[in-house]
Amino acid sequence: MTKGLKVTSSTEGNDDNEVSFANFFQGWLVRQEQYLDELVSASDVHSDESSDDDLRQLVSRILAHYQQYYEQKSKFIERNVFLVFFPPWFTSFEKTFLWIAGFKPGLAFRLVADSIDDLSENQVLRINRLMKETKSKERTLDDELARIQESVGAPPLLENARRGGRRSLIHGEQAEDSGSDSDSAMALLKSNMEAVGTAADTLRMSTALKVMEVLEPAQSVKFLAAAAQLQLRLRSWGLE
Repeated sequence: MTKGLKVTSSTEGNDDNEVSFANFFQGWLVRQEQYLDELVSASDVHSDESSDDDLRQLVSRILAHYQQYYEQKSKFIERNVFLVFFPPWFTSFEKTFLWIAGFKPGLAFRLVADSIDDLSENQVLRINRLMKETKSKERTLDDELARIQESVGAPPLLENARRGGRRSLIHGEQAEDSGSDSDSAMALLKSNMEAVGTAADTLRMSTALKVMEVLEPAQSVKFLAAAAQLQLRLRSWGLE
């Protein structure tokens, strides 16, 4: 278990929106640790003490916790989509696992395989079907992001962000210095990236929900525990 999680980026000189989301994310991770403790405890005692209703209530609270994160992230995407794609509140190690501003939706299926060993034959068939559908949608979003980069000449702009030139890119200084054509290209890039980022988050959420529709309550608890453990472990390794 990781304790004392923190954001790692310096907020000095950044805008208030970035500071606000970084602080929200720090608090969200603290609550994530607390929920993980509940999930592990519920999983350990399920066979003796926890009813399915109790587990469903816990799962519902965890999903509300994730919903809060995605609602805040959606608001921030509208304010500054480039920071969401290259989040300074993530460690460098965490960033290596990013796919379109978050974890790849298909990761859910690996978590199911690693954490649940009592799937029925019918559950396996449904999970495999859902996995194929999700991979197809991932490829569609990959193609869409590639199209965005090609259509507006985005690679140089995005590379500036990757190299740390976020200040001029994110705050529009580059566009202001380069004339109306660059202004238009930047506006189009932002709009398209907002759309693909939102679509990726929607796929992440819908995939997890569809997976849990297949799972029994006790299995959903194991799945959510595995997801939280992975996220917090990557965070801890990144900080080290």
